[in-house]
Amino acid sequence: MPVEGLSGLANINIELTSRCNKNCWICGRRKVEREMPELALKYGDMPFDLVKKIARQLPPNVVVQLHNNGEPLLYSEFGRAVGLFKKQITNIVTNGKLLIDKADEIVGNLDTMAISVFENDPEAEEQFKIIEQFFKIKGDVKPFTIIRLNGDVKEDRYRKFCSVFAKRTLHSAMGSFKYEKASPTVPEIGICLDFLHHLAINSLGEVSICVRFDPKRVGVIGNANTQFLDEIWNGEKRMQWLEMHKAGKRGKIPLCSFCEFWGVPTSANKSPSK
Repeated sequence: MPVEGLSGLANINIELTSRCNKNCWICGRRKVEREMPELALKYGDMPFDLVKKIARQLPPNVVVQLHNNGEPLLYSEFGRAVGLFKKQITNIVTNGKLLIDKADEIVGNLDTMAISVFENDPEAEEQFKIIEQFFKIKGDVKPFTIIRLNGDVKEDRYRKFCSVFAKRTLHSAMGSFKYEKASPTVPEIGICLDFLHHLAINSLGEVSICVRFDPKRVGVIGNANTQFLDEIWNGEKRMQWLEMHKAGKRGKIPLCSFCEFWGVPTSANKSPSK
């Protein structure tokens, strides 16, 4: 399978599982489960054969993030899945609950990892102890581990890990809008860099333009089960949407119309829900 057709792709999310083992108050899908059950995600794991099919199509040195809405360490074949992407840069964002249980599949295998810490988490103390133990197990071996601080989190006690902090501003649980503080940086080209360089594949194989929360699936542009990735990347729908972005008309794209990620304004700029 030739990979020239994926020119411009820099980052891809491959959701190994949509299952999760944590009930976060900031989570959009928990809000959907409570208030819009008809839109609730179908939880499950990506078939390993599909993971292999995707891996064969990717060029070297792109970033492969093995998560989307689920907790990636719940995937029973996590270590093997990471091993399929030795020519790429592998990453996960995790809630950290399984760091010790899965340490032998993570350490020396995964390239980078972010542990997500968020404000007012009732499990914060338990999580901190797990992180502390994991850093002792990991030592100086990869993955390079980042602490992602979501919202108002006291960072002082995390300094002991000598890790980079990735600070995130909280926003609406339903998507990347209504940021509590400053909006994300606006790229000077005026086009969302996520749209330009990103793809996301959920556990069902549905391919979307990005990883923004999308319970109505309006950002889906193809299916990895039945199509090749370059066919989707260069497909009619994505090309039409690319032209709209270039013309400053992203407000006409369903998923992009209310999104404030990258801070690029739209003509619509109306949130789908509070």
